[in-house]
Amino acid sequence: MLFGTAVTLLLLTGCNGYEKLLKSNDFEAKFAAAERFYREGSWSRAVQLLENLTMEYHGKDHAEDINWYYANALMKEKDYFTAGYHFKRFVRQHPYSARVEEAAYRSAWCKYMDSPEYSLDQSTTQEAIAEFEQFAERYPQSVHVPQVNECLDELRAKLMKKEYEIAYEYYFIESYHAAYMSFKSFLDLYPEAKEREDAMFYMLRSGYLYAIGSREDKMKERLQQVVNDFDRFATSFRDSKYLAQAQDIYTKSRAAIAKIEQSENQ
Repeated sequence: MLFGTAVTLLLLTGCNGYEKLLKSNDFEAKFAAAERFYREGSWSRAVQLLENLTMEYHGKDHAEDINWYYANALMKEKDYFTAGYHFKRFVRQHPYSARVEEAAYRSAWCKYMDSPEYSLDQSTTQEAIAEFEQFAERYPQSVHVPQVNECLDELRAKLMKKEYEIAYEYYFIESYHAAYMSFKSFLDLYPEAKEREDAMFYMLRSGYLYAIGSREDKMKERLQQVVNDFDRFATSFRDSKYLAQAQDIYTKSRAAIAKIEQSENQ
């Protein structure tokens, strides 16, 4: 039975009583106090008591309950990084608990909440995606699956935007080979992206600008790749706002190839 004892009178003495309780060895009183603070929404106080209890009761009868409330109190405190760690730890330590499914979901959800805006490092976003995907595979009938799918869509959109911005940044600073490869990777990873038309055009233009700046023995091969990329672009977007610019790149590429071939035949 968790938190079964009555709340000690020490609680009634205010802050000084709470500090004494933190330092005391009366773990039953800490049980009761932590429960009270948790139910009243005093998450920070509950966290401190529960943190102490997790060490005292490790491997003992009340460990599962304490670990569960501790992770939840951290989540309520919006310490998503630490909460996610403890939910994942709960799954490892209590694999047969009836709370395992919920703990696995909350672990992923904490990663989702801790995911930063798209312009920052997206390692946490990738971890959240991996955890949500694992959850959906393990618990396909879970009531959380619809929410999991919504979160996955949002997280993937964030990664997609990040990848596009990285590619465009290479283009903007005139690092055309890096831009070409980044746009190509973006298109391979996100074939349904709304930025697909833009990405294909900037890949085409980056490829052309990279090709014409190449050394002579590489230029023809790279210009031929531009021609091939134009064919795919024109087929995919027949009414593109970029079509005139793309056709100009194509015409210049074909002319440059012809000039190289004429020089080779002399």
